[in-house]
This record gives sequence, structure tokens and C-alpha cells, in this order.
Amino acid sequence: MANASTAQATARGRRQQGATAQPEGGRLDLATILGVVGAFALIIAAMVLGGTPGAFVDAPAMLIVLGGSFMTTTISFSLGEVIQAQKVMLKAVVYRNREPAQAAMQMIGLADTARKQGTLALENREREFRGEPFLARAMRLVVDGTPGEEVERMMLRELEATMQRHDRATGVLRRAGEVAPAMGLIGTLVGLVQMLGNLEDPATIGPAMAVALLTTFYGAVLAHMVFLPVANKLERNSNVEAMVNQVYAQGAASIARQENPRRLEAQLNTILPPADRVRYFD
Repeated sequence: MANASTAQATARGRRQQGATAQPEGGRLDLATILGVVGAFALIIAAMVLGGTPGAFVDAPAMLIVLGGSFMTTTISFSLGEVIQAQKVMLKAVVYRNREPAQAAMQMIGLADTARKQGTLALENREREFRGEPFLARAMRLVVDGTPGEEVERMMLRELEATMQRHDRATGVLRRAGEVAPAMGLIGTLVGLVQMLGNLEDPATIGPAMAVALLTTFYGAVLAHMVFLPVANKLERNSNVEAMVNQVYAQGAASIARQENPRRLEAQLNTILPPADRVRYFD
């Protein structure tokens, strides 16, 4: 009987240890790196095998597409939002491993501790929240005795504001993905006009034709190999972060209301995907 009780306590301790494990620091997203590097490597390999890789480098075409795309995108947004979006692009390469199921287990473990030892006992576990500012703020409200409804309202409002910032960043990238092919088309027209205006000089036909074709090439590459895929990855990461923070918000509100942790487990499982649903007590 004693052995059975000891084994049960050990299993519960391991479960709580896994529940309170914090997300790791920034890690490289191998899928993003492999996709971008692999796609560009294939295109460069095709250029080299064709025997004329230097023909795909043209300064006027780059000026039209790169500079034009940046300036035109700035028209739709503020300069600060465009610059911020470029910084956010790095988050598609370096990300934090934040799993909704892990967050749910952590919140149920905190609720179990608060039910047995009181909410003030959560102060002793503040070091576990340092890597999660959203969770740290929610737990501070709980420890300070904020009513559960107010905790949930405040944290969900913060979550909504965060999502709006993320939407602006992805919106900038999507707009750039729309503008880049258009700038490529504009560059094509510029090159054709230059070529047709100097038909009497055969030496100018080649450079003008290069601008006409390469601007379309650069625009398509930027849009469909950089801007739009990165925007999709950031949107995916933002959705995961939103679900994790929603778990934190609901868990903190439940702890503040002093609800049964089993009830919290049932609540969290209603918002988690079927594959990520947790079983803390079973």
C-alpha cells in the first residue's frame, strides 16, 4: 500500500514538473531556413547550369523592384510600421517553442498549487514566469487578489492588442508581396520603352531588354519566395501565441475565482485542438 502511494506521488510530481517547464529560448526554425535557402539554392543552381549566372544581376532592375516595393509599401503604412515589419521578419527564423498543451498543463499545475496552498503560494514560483511576460502579469494580478472576471477581462484585452500589432506586421509583408510583382511589371514597361526608343542603336537593346525581363523575375521571387511565405509563417506563429496566451488568461481567471482545477482542465480542453488536449488528473 505504501509502495502504491509512493509511486502515485512520484507520478504526480513528474507530471507537475512537466507542467511547469518553461518554453525554451529562441531557436532556429529549420522549416523556414530550409525552405528559403533550398528555394534560392535551386534557382541559383539552374542559373549556374545555364552557364550565364551573371546575366541575372542587373542594378537598374534591383533598384526598381527593391526600392520601388519599399517606397510603395510605405504609402500604405507609416514608416515606423514598415521598419518594424522588417524586424518582425526575423521572428520567422528564430522562434520560441510555445505549445498550448504545455501551457495548459502548467496552468492546471498552478491551479492545483493555489487550491492546496492558497494563491499567495504562487509568489514562490514567480521565477517560473520570467520567460513569459504575459503569464507573469496575469499571475501578479491573481496574487494581488484581483477578481477573476477582471483578470480575464484585462488579459484578454491585452491579448487583443497584441494580435492587432501582429496583424499590422503581417499586413505590411502581404502588401509588399502584392507590390513587388507590380513593380516588376512597371520595370518591364520601363525596359520595353527604353528598348523601343533606341532601336537604331543595337547596343542599347540588350540592357533595356534585361531590365524588362529581370524586373519581373525579381518581383516574382521577392513576393512568392520571401514576403508572402514569411507573412504566412508569422501569422501561424501569432495564432499559436494567441492560443497559449488565451490558455494563460483563462487559467489565471480560474485561479482567481478559486475554481476546482478539474473544472479548469475541462475548460481548457474545450479550446485546445483534439490532439493537444491534456489529462492532468487522470
